[in-house]
Amino acid sequence: MARSKSLSTPRNPSSKLPGKAAASVSSNPMIAALSASQIEAFGRELDALRERVLADLGERDAAYIRRIVKLQRSLEIAGRGLLQFGFLPPAWLGGVAALATSKILDNMEIGHNVMHGQYDWMQDPALNSKNFDWDTACPGDQWRHSHNVMHHTYTNVLGVDRDVGYGLLRMDEKQPWRPQYLANPLMAFGLAALFQYGVALHDVEFDRVIAGKRSWRDAKPVLQGVWKKVRRQWLKDYALFPLLAGPFAGFTLAGNASANLIRNFWSFTIIFCGHFPADVQTFDKSELANETRGHWYLRQLLGSANIEGGKLFHVMSGNLSFQIEHHLFPDLPGHRYAEIASEVREICGRYGLPYNTGSLARQFGSVLRRIAELALPPRSAMLPVAA
Repeated sequence: MARSKSLSTPRNPSSKLPGKAAASVSSNPMIAALSASQIEAFGRELDALRERVLADLGERDAAYIRRIVKLQRSLEIAGRGLLQFGFLPPAWLGGVAALATSKILDNMEIGHNVMHGQYDWMQDPALNSKNFDWDTACPGDQWRHSHNVMHHTYTNVLGVDRDVGYGLLRMDEKQPWRPQYLANPLMAFGLAALFQYGVALHDVEFDRVIAGKRSWRDAKPVLQGVWKKVRRQWLKDYALFPLLAGPFAGFTLAGNASANLIRNFWSFTIIFCGHFPADVQTFDKSELANETRGHWYLRQLLGSANIEGGKLFHVMSGNLSFQIEHHLFPDLPGHRYAEIASEVREICGRYGLPYNTGSLARQFGSVLRRIAELALPPRSAMLPVAA
């Protein structure tokens, strides 16, 4: 199945930016070290790479995502079937493992990537980014706004990209310290355990509502959408399938809750390892002034990190283990990132730019250190004032 030449290319936040504009004066030393011509040349090389992959999309990409969808559905059927006999320990463990894997694939390799428009070119209604919804608490339409628009367009811009800390955590030293951040580690654990709900409530912006910067009237429709979706998820996982197990309903309910918990912790780990390890950078709003395509690419590169692993690991991460490539090219099918990662790294090397990558243990370890360190007030605030 060759990709139709008449189809428009999938949406890319960078395509909203002008091809040429007056170069902004960046406060980031790595960006400032490059001349305007170098920045634009860097952007053109990445544009060329993206266009080359888009032109090559076809049957193997369609076959890949359909295989993943088939696998996910098979695992869900197996998991839910086994949990009907959850009173038997092997069946319960196998059911939890299968259902958790199904939910991870549904959220990360299917839902996340489909809703980015990575498979819109197929013209398959079941894989259309505008209509797709997933097995998680966040409604698809809200996620497409908070993630595709706000996060990917304004990646790591403090005060604009709400993924920096999710409105709960202090994840950058430029965020003003408050006593509530002493609970940073505890709040991070809670966010990890309930990650699907943290994502679902993202667009409510509770912190802005509490601060009086947003009215409850504005937040109410978002909350209603979340509640409608959550109610449907709870009915399925915590009522319908447990009731089908009859006297063994408790085992099925516990299995479904465990699968959700595993999915939440895994998603949190992968997402945070892609955005908050050591050397991942944040940016001031001033970076957005006259931002060109080349500048946008630089911000995506410097605000992301990769996680090293094998093929199974990359599939289970939704290929977000290639977070750098994903941020550069959010509309390319995720399974293609492994193929272009070495070329992206080579391009970065020629421009003297870092390519942040490391093992899961290394990246997550640095995330945990960051969470703990930023829980404390800045050193300057703890120093005694001279008489």
